[in-house]
Amino acid sequence: MVRMPSIAQLEKLLQADPQDPFVLYGLAQEHAKRGDTAQAVLFYDRCLAADPMYLYAYYHKARALQQAGRTEEALATVKAGGHFATRAQDAHAARELSTLQDELA
Repeated sequence: MVRMPSIAQLEKLLQADPQDPFVLYGLAQEHAKRGDTAQAVLFYDRCLAADPMYLYAYYHKARALQQAGRTEEALATVKAGGHFATRAQDAHAARELSTLQDELA
């Protein structure tokens, strides 16, 4: 069984490269799992600032916002992600984001 690095381990990796989108995304995911939406969103935003084409971050940020009852922000996130998914010609990501947009609307 593969274990995800802990938040402490990810933060240590982040010190080596504060703009690493993979590490930023990992931190966002770990905070989201713990129900800490504010920290999750902060790290999703940092991930997307480092790499706007990190499409998974849009989807999971929108899910975190949805769970926090922040539907309008979730919709805005999905729409932004849809734009980048289309630009990247990633049909799978575009479909997932579109499905989530329908669910949120």
